[in-house]
Amino acid sequence: MQKGNDCKDCSKRGGVTVKIPKSHPRAKSLEERHRLQLGIEKGIVTPTGMIAHGRGEAFDYLLGERTTPEAKKQIEAAAAKLLLARKPVITVNGNTTALCASGIAELAKELGAQVEVNLFYRTEKRARLIQKEFRKFGINALGADPKKFKKAPGLGGSKRKLMDSDGTWEADAVLVMLEDGDRTETLERMGKFIIAIDLNPMSRTSRKAGITIVDNVTRAVPLLEKAANRLKKSNKKGLSVIINNFKNKDLLHKSEMWIRRGMVK
Repeated sequence: MQKGNDCKDCSKRGGVTVKIPKSHPRAKSLEERHRLQLGIEKGIVTPTGMIAHGRGEAFDYLLGERTTPEAKKQIEAAAAKLLLARKPVITVNGNTTALCASGIAELAKELGAQVEVNLFYRTEKRARLIQKEFRKFGINALGADPKKFKKAPGLGGSKRKLMDSDGTWEADAVLVMLEDGDRTETLERMGKFIIAIDLNPMSRTSRKAGITIVDNVTRAVPLLEKAANRLKKSNKKGLSVIINNFKNKDLLHKSEMWIRRGMVK
């Protein structure tokens, strides 16, 4: 990768040199797209992952591509809940790995949480490639050993029902990102407290989660790590107060209003 004052990212993708000027008004968004493209080339992201990302981009655009005041409250509550959890687990897929594996690794270390791979289009090779990616950041991700699998009830023939017996299966709090609503519902029925990062406040995942962060994962994850670091100094009573005062439905409604107004700052 070349470096220069006029370029956010200069790299080769499919034989074509890509240059994103720092002055480009949507440089961050374009950079994320290229991370996903690189993820496809590595075998971590499926082509349909680009479609899912594009849908999220539309919501983010209407949010002004920034973390709203509501999202900051959601992040605060999420950090408090994860710190109080007996066994927190962060589940990841191809997109989240390509977009922010290093940030997720730092968050997991801060929380003392495990990371587990869970995929819609699952192959053993892809699961192990994601596991390998997290090893670069000092994380031994679960979810790639078939001998340790247990099956979540209610997900039919979907491979998303597979979960590690030492990870999500025993977790009391699960952080999900870019998650499907039916899996969120299943985990909730299993007695897990679900914390979601989802740019669509109207999705099933957002509505079913106990705490929903309406923000881009690339912004939310590092902010969540900072919040966890700060709140670690609080006692259990202080953390419980934050959670007890949190109203997920109210903040989801306010987040939806930001999107409906469209980039009003």
